[in-house]
Amino acid sequence: MGDGGAGGAAARLQRLFEGRRLTPTQRRIAHCMVRRAADAPFLSSVELAELAGVSQPSVTRFAVALGFDGYPALRRHLREVAPAERPGGDGSFNEYQQAVQAEIENLRHLAATLADPAPVERAGRLLAASRPLPVLGLRAAAAQARGFAYFAAKVHPDVRLLDEGGTMLADRVDAARRAGASALLCFALPRHPREVVEALDHARKAGLSVVTVADSAFAPVATRSDLLLPGAVGTGLAFDTACAPMLLGRVLLEAMCDALPDAQARLEDFDARAAERGLFVE
Repeated sequence: MGDGGAGGAAARLQRLFEGRRLTPTQRRIAHCMVRRAADAPFLSSVELAELAGVSQPSVTRFAVALGFDGYPALRRHLREVAPAERPGGDGSFNEYQQAVQAEIENLRHLAATLADPAPVERAGRLLAASRPLPVLGLRAAAAQARGFAYFAAKVHPDVRLLDEGGTMLADRVDAARRAGASALLCFALPRHPREVVEALDHARKAGLSVVTVADSAFAPVATRSDLLLPGAVGTGLAFDTACAPMLLGRVLLEAMCDALPDAQARLEDFDARAAERGLFVE
């Protein structure tokens, strides 16, 4: 896939920010720019500050932290590597269509990111080797964790869903570790629960490798993860939409199946037993 369009612009921005030591406010600005990659080269510092929910001086300090003399220099740099004209057309869409279009751009960005399959393949190997495999997702991310765990259980011998918080969450992580777990998969979406951050800290201290699917490489869970795979969420509706994280979860499943030598046999066995029990209406 090429590097053009909004997906390519988002990928370029992501590379610009990677490896930088940014404050939480600066990560918020970076996340906003990645989500609005097509518009970023044309936004004033005031407009960017409003979109990110920060002060205008914070935008200036952010540009300096990236090595530019100020925000105008950062914007000039973005215009040099971005399409010459600001994308238009949103005016022809109603708010529902705009939300769908935003998700399409998120998926294009995900496709551009997956041009390098190495991180997902590495994650697949880590998850396949963990026996048992704990899968964590709380609140908004609980549905993603459940979906992954449902399908993963058809090919992995021991999947343990962790979709409830509370004082027993750490106990369940410890139990998985004692049973032989070597990795934990986490789905983390806004708003990020404090319990998830604490659970990942606990998991890493227990010796687990943490693979996280999150909305951004600048999410609060990023520094608590050994391998983070970003999939942007849509924010155009009252509640966030998470098509990219969901699809990324399915891609991870595929990578895990590739790393499990008996995955196909397990699927065939499940299909045979399902047919015997008449589980599905054909």
